[in-house]
Amino acid sequence: MKIESNTVLITGGATGIGLALAERFLRAGSEVIVCGRREDKLREAKASHPRLHTRICDVSNEADRRSLLAWATAEFPRLNVLVNNAGVWNPLQIAQAGPFERIHQDIAINLEAPIHLSQLFIQHLHAQEAPAIVLVTSGLAFVPMASVPIYCATKAALHSFVLSMRHQLATGPITVVEIAPPHVNTDLGTPGSNASGMPLDEFADAAMTGLARGDLEITCGFSTKASRASRTEIDVLFRELNSPRH
Repeated sequence: MKIESNTVLITGGATGIGLALAERFLRAGSEVIVCGRREDKLREAKASHPRLHTRICDVSNEADRRSLLAWATAEFPRLNVLVNNAGVWNPLQIAQAGPFERIHQDIAINLEAPIHLSQLFIQHLHAQEAPAIVLVTSGLAFVPMASVPIYCATKAALHSFVLSMRHQLATGPITVVEIAPPHVNTDLGTPGSNASGMPLDEFADAAMTGLARGDLEITCGFSTKASRASRTEIDVLFRELNSPRH
């Protein structure tokens, strides 16, 4: 897909992978809008990158998603790229799970929101030049980490959704791209807990290279290995990933 001269909306774009992609789209000459739930993080992102446009939005909320569509398409009529990046990571012991509300919140952010936002924006994107929908999944969509079952299940479901949406939109102008990160050094989950992950800048550079090259499924490291694994290899990776040393 084209990475320059776009108008790009990135959910969960105030920190982590979302902000790293926003920075690179800005450098490429695109106009970039980021949204998120935390006003303080949006202010910090704007202070570091004055050309960013920001919007407070809780994508787990249907009304907020519809408001985001109305606002974004009115304020930025040339919006042609939607990056569904927002996601949350919460460990869960299934047998000890508390109220379902927390689980549903994770499902709403990680799965309901990207499905609904993609559906909402398709009509607008269809009329734009070089339109694209980018969805950020995970290497754990292919081989789950058992301690975060909801995160892994939602990412696996989102990977499946990407394949179906890409097939359904194949005859139209919208490019559907999946970015499946490996373990990346961000503040996803507990801040400071991902120091052993791939450096954020290294991953974001690789992701942008894949986008510019026209890759439809962008993976790195573990996510490349997991996404290409046979069933036997998946069983081995699952045992390794969920061994006590992890």
